[in-house]
Amino acid sequence: MNTGRDLGKTRLPLWAAGFVMLTCFAILGLSGWREWETRNAELRTAEIDVTNLAQSLIQHADDTFELVDTILVGLVHRLELDGTGPDTIAKLQTYLPTRKSSDRIRGIFVYDETGRWLATTEQIDFSKFNNNDREYFQRHRDSPDPGTLIGRPVKSRAGGQWIITASRRVNHPDGSFAGVALLTIDVSYFVKFYERFDLGPHSSASLLNNDGIMLARSHDESGAFVGRDLSNAPLFKQWKSRPAAAVYYFKSPLDNVQRLSYYQRSSRYPLMVLASKSQDDVLAPWRRAASARMTVVVGLVLLIAAIGFYLVRQLLQRQRMAQALIAKEAHFRLLAEQSSDMVTRIGLDNRLIYVSPSCARIIGWSSDELLGTSAVAGVHAEDMERVEQAIAALKNGEAEEARFVYRQRHRDKGEIWAESALHVTRASDSGEIDGVVAVVRDMTEQKDLQNKLASLAATDGLTGLANRRAFDERLADEWARARRDGTQLSLLLIDVDHFKAFNDHYGHLAGDGCLRALGRILSAHPRRPADFAARYGGEEFAVLLPNTDADGCARVGEEIRGALRDLAMLHAQNPPSRLVTASVGGATAFPSETTTDSSALVAAADRALYAAKDSGRDRLVMSGQVVPWPARSA
Repeated sequence: MNTGRDLGKTRLPLWAAGFVMLTCFAILGLSGWREWETRNAELRTAEIDVTNLAQSLIQHADDTFELVDTILVGLVHRLELDGTGPDTIAKLQTYLPTRKSSDRIRGIFVYDETGRWLATTEQIDFSKFNNNDREYFQRHRDSPDPGTLIGRPVKSRAGGQWIITASRRVNHPDGSFAGVALLTIDVSYFVKFYERFDLGPHSSASLLNNDGIMLARSHDESGAFVGRDLSNAPLFKQWKSRPAAAVYYFKSPLDNVQRLSYYQRSSRYPLMVLASKSQDDVLAPWRRAASARMTVVVGLVLLIAAIGFYLVRQLLQRQRMAQALIAKEAHFRLLAEQSSDMVTRIGLDNRLIYVSPSCARIIGWSSDELLGTSAVAGVHAEDMERVEQAIAALKNGEAEEARFVYRQRHRDKGEIWAESALHVTRASDSGEIDGVVAVVRDMTEQKDLQNKLASLAATDGLTGLANRRAFDERLADEWARARRDGTQLSLLLIDVDHFKAFNDHYGHLAGDGCLRALGRILSAHPRRPADFAARYGGEEFAVLLPNTDADGCARVGEEIRGALRDLAMLHAQNPPSRLVTASVGGATAFPSETTTDSSALVAAADRALYAAKDSGRDRLVMSGQVVPWPARSA
């Protein structure tokens, strides 16, 4: 009569034992999968690091060789116009040191068609030197190509150090070979710059040309790797089939270290940058943490197995206890599923009557410390009224649920952004509202990302200055502040003279370099926190000067105009100076309740700018009275 029941009781422990074993294997499998995903996440984070570094380094290399290219274009243009006679060379010998205005440039040299040194920035006796054996000299002599050639690294005859050469062919008026203009960059300049970035003890950053020749490498002060030919490496063997930039895993032929890297080819020059980390260095923290975690997991699995098999053995005698244990486990799982967010219950008196354990991770306090305290105790003062109104509306039955983002005090981090989703609870017997349940989530990272995106939207990508949209918003704010405080507001509009002709003559890359140079001047000249520089549009820039009178505005405008002229960038289409210059228009306003809006100030500065251009360019013109000045009280 009891055979079926007994058989069921016999099978039950077997099913339970199988379940315990399956659970243990599942925990081990999930833990192993999680560790593998964590490992991949570490590698992805490292890939992002080397990607950002490579993109920064290729921008630095492009900027460096763009500066070199600009100087070479101007130097060759001058030599081809004036020739290489004794008087010209004497003037050039005096002129060259003025062009060596950056620590990026080691030296500037001019050679005649035989390789004899004509002029240089080096303070040495160069009368006996001849460079006709250099590869770059022979390339220019044999090829009519007028472009800039970035050569292999060589040892300088002047100083003995490793240098990277950039050169251009100089022609006679009939187009025949007249010599070479050369700029050199110390390899150590790139080495020192790369060592500013610390990605780990075995990280590296390398600059190579597209033929696989090593130009510079971090941690290589002795130059042991300079000039190394890596064209047989897998990266260069498959060069044509690879994208211009990508993540690349490889074993370094230089030090036999397994590396993860990111290479980035220049879109303007035959160069590439390779930023890499040692894969062992990247994974070392993960291996240590994974070993500790897996030790705990294995110990936990063994403990679960021991307890499970003990319970299975006692199952027939303790059915009721097992059922209670199952119910308790289900309740525990329910709480565990909610542990990523902080769950609280708020009473009608605004006191916390339940707080989930995840509160320690979200806001830094334990649930025991929070129970019985005010639900809005950590809310920022500026958000307090809005939060209290939302909770009151729920308790009064005006709404069933609410969701908002606010600032919350954190025990250790100071202040975080949090998102709270609230819903009313009702008594089971009466249906009356007896409190509010709030689920709180940390939104700090999402908020930071939104702020970063907003910052990018207000920045000009070419010059790094504020863009027109940011300028318009700032002008409106400063106009309102000046009207409220009774102070003056000045504006400068700066326009590069004959910029279209400069672009047509030297090319858009040189034009972009010219605008970046003016942008750097504007970034450096405002001396007060409230001063604001922006790219107004095209080759036109604006500088807003709060609490500045007309004399101060004119002084700043003259400083900017003079600084641009002092750069001495060649502009053959801008007579009579044949240098890059700018016209500046300035205006000053004294906003008041009776004056017009800020457009009058912009219009006045614009008229002054056109007056400067009509007067011959390369000058500053200040507008007359822009808007009515308020009457002075006695």
